[in-house]
Amino acid sequence: MKTTYATDFMNHVRKHHRYLIQSKSPNRANFAELVGSADDRIKVAELVKTKEFSKLIAETTSEEADHIINVLEKHLYSTGNNTVVLYSLKEIEDIVYDRSKLNELGTVHLLLTDRYLSDSKSKNRIQRLLQISKNKKVKTRIVNAENPAGTRISQFGGIVFFSTPTKQRAD
Repeated sequence: MKTTYATDFMNHVRKHHRYLIQSKSPNRANFAELVGSADDRIKVAELVKTKEFSKLIAETTSEEADHIINVLEKHLYSTGNNTVVLYSLKEIEDIVYDRSKLNELGTVHLLLTDRYLSDSKSKNRIQRLLQISKNKKVKTRIVNAENPAGTRISQFGGIVFFSTPTKQRAD
């Protein structure tokens, strides 16, 4: 409460890294402020255990998931943009495990619901897919099935993979 670190940080982001807070940016980040002492590890651990911390994490991850779903929706309804959308575990594995196919794609997202992960009979396959995806810089997210974003992913069977093509630069 006694410092202006959060305000100073957000002012810096607004001034020097505007793309991080622009609502339509694919690289947008979500920020939240939590008031409390974080002078040492013990205080940080205590802060992390608070209900307010849990609430802020839930809100910011929900906002991020909603943003990613909006990106997915935009690409589902546009034509001719070379977007790939997959919702079969086998098809997703095939493209993630094939480095040449994956490298041809732009920004790649793998989204699944927590319910899909917990109820699946192929947990080992999914865990392997998640780990390899992270290693290959695929943006992976496990979304609460009860959130609006989770409900939308559930309509795809609980898992969805999509790419957004990189923009071609005009020289």
